[in-house]
Amino acid sequence: MTGGAVAGPDGRLRCPWGLSTEDYVRYHDEEWGRPVHGDDALFERLCLEAFQSGLSWITILRRREGFRRAFDDFAIAAVAQYTDADRERLLADEGIIRNRAKIEATLANARVLAGRPPGELDALIWSYAPDPASRPAPRTVADIPAVTDESTALAKALKKQGLRFIGPTTAYALMQACGLVDDHLADCMARGSASGGRAP
Repeated sequence: MTGGAVAGPDGRLRCPWGLSTEDYVRYHDEEWGRPVHGDDALFERLCLEAFQSGLSWITILRRREGFRRAFDDFAIAAVAQYTDADRERLLADEGIIRNRAKIEATLANARVLAGRPPGELDALIWSYAPDPASRPAPRTVADIPAVTDESTALAKALKKQGLRFIGPTTAYALMQACGLVDDHLADCMARGSASGGRAP
């Protein structure tokens, strides 16, 4: 999709992808681009973005509750204690994506983060949020990058911490989803939610 904002059934303009399914409408309107804080909440987003690699986001979105049940709501302290038996349980869980490499990366990342001071993950991720004034509002989907200097630097910093399965593209998807950048189109009804501003 390379077009601009599209009017939905309610007449309000949205990013084109946000109208493709009912699940996307809710996610677009209520979550995507809104600021997310808290180590566990950001750990969840990191994990889900990693699981999404190579797949459509709708595949992950529709399994999100299954992921939350399987991974104790992505509580870092809990996941860090998972055993080999938990790994096998996850590999057999039809409610999630049963990819061994991604599951093992999730468990390894939890163990790394469990040894960090509270709030460190939140502070690290948000330190890579660019100045909103430096980013013009995208007019079309084609104006939105897949990778930026900030996402490349964030991926490098997370890898330096010992985290796995995180590259510049995954890092940028995280930045978009968690409100570090506002990639709602200029005419989208949700534009401004990322910065805490008022959407038009």
